[in-house]
Amino acid sequence: MRQVSAFSGSEGQLDLFVSGGGEIAARDAQDLMTWPFFSLAKSKRVRPIDFRMGEVSILVEATAEHGMATIWDADVLIWVASQIVEARDRGRPTSRLIAATPHEILSFTRRGTGKASYERLKAGLDRLQSTTVATSIRQAHHRRRHRFSWINEWRERLDSSGRALGIEMIVPDWFYEGVLDAALVLTIDRAYFGLTGGLERWLYRIVRKHGGKQKGGWSFDVTHLHLKSGALSPLKRFTFELRDIVRRQPLPGYRLALEHALGRERLSFVCIPEDSLDAAMRRLGYSGVDKS
Repeated sequence: MRQVSAFSGSEGQLDLFVSGGGEIAARDAQDLMTWPFFSLAKSKRVRPIDFRMGEVSILVEATAEHGMATIWDADVLIWVASQIVEARDRGRPTSRLIAATPHEILSFTRRGTGKASYERLKAGLDRLQSTTVATSIRQAHHRRRHRFSWINEWRERLDSSGRALGIEMIVPDWFYEGVLDAALVLTIDRAYFGLTGGLERWLYRIVRKHGGKQKGGWSFDVTHLHLKSGALSPLKRFTFELRDIVRRQPLPGYRLALEHALGRERLSFVCIPEDSLDAAMRRLGYSGVDKS
């Protein structure tokens, strides 16, 4: 039976896409992995991200009430991308209007499933809706800007006692079209959700995007990385935090190193070879194979 949107207004009627459930691989949109779209801090950020590099421009603005959407809030968008790609690959119709239960999203992103976690999820959805983005990425002309919020609308479905039955949300065209393009989506390690720091989360995404599975790895000038992060911290603090991440080596599947050349620091990273079965299980959120 065809289900349509119960939302009213300019969106019109959209077919309702219901998540398939079950264990699926985590997918991330490459544009979100590459560029500074989210706050990396857990404290409220209101100061805009105003980023320009070549023909790419990004302006991210937040409200004083909710603050800017954070890189932890972006887990919801990873869940959405994963569900849409999985359905597309299985020949199921998809839509910008998505229905899910809080338990599905929280479990997929390795969060607790109690009341406090649900309240944090709702606060994150509010930030995703209230944060506005204007970008030249994927526009016909670099001076043209596409404006949107990460979630156009969202609402809870409640039973007669006020208990949450589920969530419905509408994602914007810009995000949805990018996710449907197979060339613009990458599979990520589900261990990503266990990373606790905002900078290490952002670093994993950019390393996964640029380093991929290349044997020779990749490297970035630290000053360039600082600019691309959109972080509010000064370069000195950013570099200090990078050094701590290199010391701890928390990024799943990659080894990091800081190199000095011509008076500048570069962060290099290489892919760590992994057993194919072990890698497949990790992408689905299972522990690796015990070879002892």
